[in-house]
Amino acid sequence: MATALLVLHLMIASALVAVVLLQRSEGGALGIGGGGGGGFLTGRGTANLLTRTTAGLAAAFFATSILLTLVAQNSAPSRSIFDGTPGATPPATTAPGTAPAPATKAPEGGRGGILDKLQEPSVPQTR
Repeated sequence: MATALLVLHLMIASALVAVVLLQRSEGGALGIGGGGGGGFLTGRGTANLLTRTTAGLAAAFFATSILLTLVAQNSAPSRSIFDGTPGATPPATTAPGTAPAPATKAPEGGRGGILDKLQEPSVPQTR
């Protein structure tokens, strides 16, 4: 469902960009579809059609955006990435009136955080 909705969303976004680019700009220099005498519709009819098409595509774009948000919210796990690190045990709870257990000693060279794990040990360069 999410994949089909995402494909539809991308198609609507592409069509919206194309319709906006087809509209004649006020300056007349940037509009792609503004030139030429004869054609499919008159100038006023084309402007009216493109305006209504833009409004319809914009409404569809907002609707699919909201639907994608709802689908992602319902399919995502309810756990936050800030709840804890993978493999870490949750902190032990203590009974009221008792002292918490002493913390374990941090590894040498840092506090044992994620940044310390990402740092590579320095390797002496030989020539």
